[in-house]
Amino acid sequence: MFDKLVVSILVDEVVGGFFISVPPGHISCLYDRGKGVLPKVWGPGLHFKIPFWQVAKLFNAQTLEYNISKEIDLVHTEMFGDEPINSVTSDNKLIMVEGTVLFRINKNMAPALWENVGERFISKIVRPVSRSRVRSVVAHYSFNEVLTNHRKTIEKEIETELDTIFRPKGLIVEGVLLSEVQAISRK
Repeated sequence: MFDKLVVSILVDEVVGGFFISVPPGHISCLYDRGKGVLPKVWGPGLHFKIPFWQVAKLFNAQTLEYNISKEIDLVHTEMFGDEPINSVTSDNKLIMVEGTVLFRINKNMAPALWENVGERFISKIVRPVSRSRVRSVVAHYSFNEVLTNHRKTIEKEIETELDTIFRPKGLIVEGVLLSEVQAISRK
């Protein structure tokens, strides 16, 4: 019985180690122990790799939601979200901003993203840049402008600012949506 279990695990590991199964909506990059991260990106399907010598990394290539909300708990640093962002408007009002950043991985730049930033691109790029750019853009508007007719303009400005920084790193911003803006009393 034990012999069959060992053989089963060995066959599964060796035979399964020859293939990368990429599900729909995902891509895969390959790390080769001799050449480093390979520039080729594999789309959905079954692909061949050299077991033990090459390691595959799957990335979600679909549109991802990065939510900025009170409901987010940052226990896990790679969570796709953040706490509300506190900012100061041009008329010196302290506000709390909630919203969503829609983005995706640039499939052609996934190997560079993996090699230069790593798997933790949320905590290294998305979270700090989003916080900074939201604060920066909101600071150009008064509290009333943020609450009323300038909202679409503000969303577009934040999107442009984020895309300027995200795109060279391998991330594409698809939209920014502000959901709630509240005044905060200063203590």
